[in-house]
Amino acid sequence: MTTSDSLSRALRGLAARRDRPLRVVASGNAAVPWALLELLDASVSRYELFILNAPHGIPFRPGVAHVTPFVGPGMRATPGLSYLPARLSHVPHMFTTHFVPDVVLVTTSEKVGDRWSLGAEVNILPAAIASCQAADGLVLAESRADVPYTYGDGDLLPEDLDGVLVAPPHHGRHTHAALPPTAEVGRIGDLVAARVPSGATLQLGIGAIPDAVVPHLTQRRRLGLWSEMIADGILSLHEAGALDRNRELVASFAVGRPALMSWLHLNPQVRMLRTETVNNPGRIAANPRMTSVNTALTVDLFDQANGSHVGSRLHSGLGGQCDFVVGAMDSAGGQAIMALRSWHPKADVSTIVGLLEGPVTSFQHSAVVTEHGTAEIIGWDSRSQARHLIETAAHPSVRRDLWEDATELGLA
Repeated sequence: MTTSDSLSRALRGLAARRDRPLRVVASGNAAVPWALLELLDASVSRYELFILNAPHGIPFRPGVAHVTPFVGPGMRATPGLSYLPARLSHVPHMFTTHFVPDVVLVTTSEKVGDRWSLGAEVNILPAAIASCQAADGLVLAESRADVPYTYGDGDLLPEDLDGVLVAPPHHGRHTHAALPPTAEVGRIGDLVAARVPSGATLQLGIGAIPDAVVPHLTQRRRLGLWSEMIADGILSLHEAGALDRNRELVASFAVGRPALMSWLHLNPQVRMLRTETVNNPGRIAANPRMTSVNTALTVDLFDQANGSHVGSRLHSGLGGQCDFVVGAMDSAGGQAIMALRSWHPKADVSTIVGLLEGPVTSFQHSAVVTEHGTAEIIGWDSRSQARHLIETAAHPSVRRDLWEDATELGLA
C-alpha cells in the first residue's frame, strides 16, 4: 500500500510539471474517495474537479474549479461551475478530447486475490483511467472495507494503479434509504407497476417514485435488470423471487444502504459494466420488454420532458435518460415511462406545462404517469397526446389553462 506522504509528493510533482491547473476525475454518486480528495486538496493549489452527481462535502475554495455533465448537490449553484451538457453515453469520449485527465481518484474494494474492484461505481471511470494512463497521469485508489467487490468492467490490477491508500469505511455517508411514499407517489408507483409484465427488463433510477414502483413488482417473475443504477429496491425483488435467476443483472453504479453493498459483494449474478456498454441504446434495446422508468421536473403538451433545469437554474443534467428512452422504445415489447407528480411540491406549480421554456432532456415516451392517471403517448397524434396529458395526467386546477395553451399551440 501507499503512504499519504508519497501520494502527496506525487501529486505536487505532477502539478509542477503542468502549466495549468490539474484536471482531476473522481468517483461520484455514493462512491466519492473522500480521503484522496482531502489529500489532493491539501497538496495541490489549483485543479479542476470532474465528478458525476457530487454530494455535499467535496472541496470548495478558491483555486478549485468544478466541472460536470451531471450536477449533484455538492456542485449545485456553485459560482463558475462548468456544466458540460451531454448524454451520459457520450461522456467517456470527452476524456479523450475535451477533458483529458491528469489524475483519476477512485474508490475500490479491498484486494481480492491479485486485484481490486471499482465496486459500486464503474460508470465512466474505466474510460477516464485509460485516458489518464495514456497521458502519463496518476491513477490513485482509495481502498475501503465498505466497498463491495463486483464483477464486470471494474477490475484493477497493480499495474493499473500508481498508488493505493487504505482508508476507513464510510458506512452511512451519502447513502439512500427509501422513505414511506406519500399517497400521490404511492398511486404513481401502482400505475407504473401495472404496466410492467413478468419477463420485463427494468431500468429504475433513484428517488421516491422508483422506490414506490418496486413493492408492486414483487409478484412478477423472471424480471431482468439493465440499468444505470442499482438501488435498495433490487433486494426486495431478489427476496421475493421476482428476478430471473438465469439472467445477469447489469448496472453501472449502485447507491444504497450497507445491506445492498453486502449483497453486491462477490455476487456472480451482478455485472457492473462501463457506461459505453450500459448506456448504449442498441445494447439497451436488445433486452426483452425493456421498461425504462424515468422522471422529470416538467413535461409539456408536446411530451417534451425537462429533467435538468428549474426555470433558468441548473438542477442536474441530461444523464442517461435519453439513452434509455431511445433504447427502451426500440426494444421488442419495450416501453419508456415518464413518471412524475402532477404538482411540484416545493415550487408549488404544475409539472405539466404548455411548452417547455428550458432544455429538453427526452421526448416522445410511451406514456406519462402522474397520480391522476396515465396519459398514453406513443401511437397517438399530437392533438390526442395533448388531450391525454391535460385530461388524464395534469392536476385538475390547471386543466383549463392548459387547454388555452393547447389552443395557442395548435393542439386543440
